[in-house]
Formats: sequence, structure tokens, C-alpha cells
Amino acid sequence: MMNRLVGLFRIPDLRNRVFYTLALLAVYRIGIFVTTPGVDRTATRGFLNAQQDSGGGFLNLFNFFSGGALENASIFALGIMPYITSSIIMTMMAVVVPTIERLQKEGEQGRKKINQYTRYGTVLISVIQGVMIAQSFKSNGVVNPDWAAAWGGFGFILITVLTLTAGTAFIMWLGERITERGIGNGISLIIFAGIVARLPSAIYETAVGIKNQTYQPSEIMLLGIVMVAVLAAIVFVEKGQRRIPVQYAKRVVGNQQYGGQATHLPLKINVPGVIPPIFASTFLMFPATIASFIQADWMRSVQVILAPGSWRYEVLFVLLIIFFAYFYTAVQFNPVDVADNMRKFGGFIPGVRPGKATADYIDFVLSRITFGGALYLSAVCVLPVAIQKLTSNQVPFYFGGTGLLIVVSVALDTVQQIEGHFIGKQYDGISGGSALKIRARSDANKPSLSTAPASV
Repeated sequence: MMNRLVGLFRIPDLRNRVFYTLALLAVYRIGIFVTTPGVDRTATRGFLNAQQDSGGGFLNLFNFFSGGALENASIFALGIMPYITSSIIMTMMAVVVPTIERLQKEGEQGRKKINQYTRYGTVLISVIQGVMIAQSFKSNGVVNPDWAAAWGGFGFILITVLTLTAGTAFIMWLGERITERGIGNGISLIIFAGIVARLPSAIYETAVGIKNQTYQPSEIMLLGIVMVAVLAAIVFVEKGQRRIPVQYAKRVVGNQQYGGQATHLPLKINVPGVIPPIFASTFLMFPATIASFIQADWMRSVQVILAPGSWRYEVLFVLLIIFFAYFYTAVQFNPVDVADNMRKFGGFIPGVRPGKATADYIDFVLSRITFGGALYLSAVCVLPVAIQKLTSNQVPFYFGGTGLLIVVSVALDTVQQIEGHFIGKQYDGISGGSALKIRARSDANKPSLSTAPASV
């Protein structure tokens, strides 16, 4: 491990990529503390705390994924969630819109076009969510009185929407630059940085609770054991695969023989990643948020039913996670295309006929492991509520749920990309060194112009 860390800074290209990534993430974190014009930061924190005590809402969801940007009334208050929502919508539209499906099959040019549409969707979603947040700020008294008197209600909403939309567009640009010139996926690292940045304050609050004897030693011990167990389970499942054996038939072309090798088709246990919990949380947050704006008895009952922590909310949350896990897996993985590609190259699964039978078998296996992956996601996400129910003093579980799932997944992906850079550099060194040796040997055996015979 230490050799890898030392080697990370010995390779100039890899070192520059790491420093570039850290610099852009630092820019993002600095922007968290730049306040939106006309908003009182202290009043915003009090408003969000009241929202959390009354069952939360979509504002607390944004605050979580933005690393506390919303409670600071930051220009980055929307975070990267509009871009993620737009990306997922574009992925799902590829199933029902033939034009987008054709763009996906056009290679690099098609991907550039889809990325452009994703950016347009990000701006549109940012405007819609910015209007909702600005209206919420205005109706809950977090606007500076002098600013409200100078600009009025419409002026405040307009400036807030423009500021938040520009902030999201800038974060999107930072993420794309990290992906292109840094290490890891930029969008994922931005979410990772937002969640990890809140851990020091969470650890401090837990330490204060221990010092003041708010939490019992047995509760803290239970928290630590569960945290380690969840961490180990996430790493185990995220690295887990179901490998379907594949055999390629031998082909003779002229004097050469091709194929005849045995390999496998790797299927991840958790194909959709953290998409199902994010979508399920968003789906359940919006009805409760709309209920907070509509003053009606039936809407208040909806808000009570969908309050986080209640058994009805947790049951719906688990069902939605399972649904979105199957839906997103079906969007991302097409067994028919995989079976057709295997048949084209002479591949087959032992004991299974090529074609439709192979596609049905892959779909059967994928459905079973997706169900297991969905149960795993559900268990990780509802674990914080279960831990709090088991403790008498409601010990906070900052290290579990969707946050820990995102942190571990992004960390594993980033480490894998760093390993890929190491392997690439080692390969370049071996091939480059061999090329130099071959070139030097050939130059040594080549006669020079001064010693060559006159007849040559």
C-alpha cells in the first residue's frame, strides 16, 4: 500500500492528475461558503432544522448531497443533483425514444450529442428546482429585509434562480474537467466530497455526546460494530460478480486456428449502483414537500404518512428501491444484445442453446442477482432507522445508509482507476524500454556512412 502511495507521486502524469482533482474539489468546497444574494444564512439553518424536525423534505435531500451547501444558503445550494437527474432521465428515454437510442449507437459523436442534451436538461431542472427553493425561502422568512424591500418578491426569485442555476452549471463544468483531466469520475467525486466534508462535524458531535454521557457505552459499541459490518458488506457486494461460463468454438482460417478458449461473462450483483436509493428518496420527498405548500387536511395526512422514520415510509422506500433496481438494470443491460454478440463470435454457454435460449438464461440469472442486490441496497439504506430504534437515546448513525454506500462505491471506483493508470504506466515502461533496446541494437548493427563500402 505504501509503495502504491509513493509511486502515485513519482509518476508525473498521475501526480498532476491527483493535484488537479484536489484543486478543483477545493474550489467546489470554497464555493459552499459563498452565500446567495439576499438570503440570511442563520435564518436558513433554523428553517432547515425545523424542516428536519417536522419530517424533512426535498430541501434536506439537497442539503445532504450538496455537503451542507443549502444550509449555508450557498450559490451551490442545488448541488449536482439536477445533473444526475437529467442523466438518468436521458438514460431512461433511450428505451422509449428511438432517436436517443440511435445516438447511443453512433459512437463518440452520439455520446457528445447526448451529453449536450443532458446539459440542457440540467439547466431546465435547475430552473424548476431553483424556483421552488426561492419560493420556499421567501415564504419562510429567510430573506434579508433590506434586500426584499429593494428588489421585491419577483426580483428576489429571479436573482436566486439565476444564481443557483449558474452554480449548478459551474459544478457540472468542474465535474467534467475532473473526469477529463483528473482521476476518477468527477460528478461522483463531487458528491463524495460533499458527504465526507460533513464527517468531522458528525464525529465531533458524537464525541460531545459521549463526553456528556448522552450515549451509553454499549450504544456506541453497537454503533461501531454495525458500522464496520456495513462497510465490509458494501465492499464485498460491490466487488461481487456472478460469472457465467462462456466457451468459444474453434475456427480455422487458412493455416491459422482461432477461438477455442474458455472465458466467462461477469454480472455484477449490484448493477444499478446507488441509483435506486437516490430515485426512491426523491420520489418520496416530493409529495411531502408539495403537502407542506398546500394547506389541506388530506395533504397533511399524506405528509404524516410519508414522514421519514415511520413504518409506512420505510416499506414504500424498500419497495421503490426494488422497483428502480429492476428498472435501471433492464435499461442498462440487454440480454438479447449480449446473446446476439456471443453468437456472432462463436460463443455459447455450455448446456444452453445459442440465441433466444441464451438470452432467457442470462435474463433469469440477472433477475435473481438483481433481487439480491435490491435487498442489499434496502438493508443498507434502512439500517440507520433500525439502529436508532434499538437505542434508547437515538444514537446518530452518520456512517450508514445512502451516504456510506456512495462514499464506498466512489472510493472503490477511484482506486480501480488509479490501478489502471499504474498498469498502463508499467506497460508503457516495458514496451518503451524494449523499443529503445531494439532500436539501439539495430543502430549498432547498421553500418555508418563513413565506413560503408564505396560500391554501396
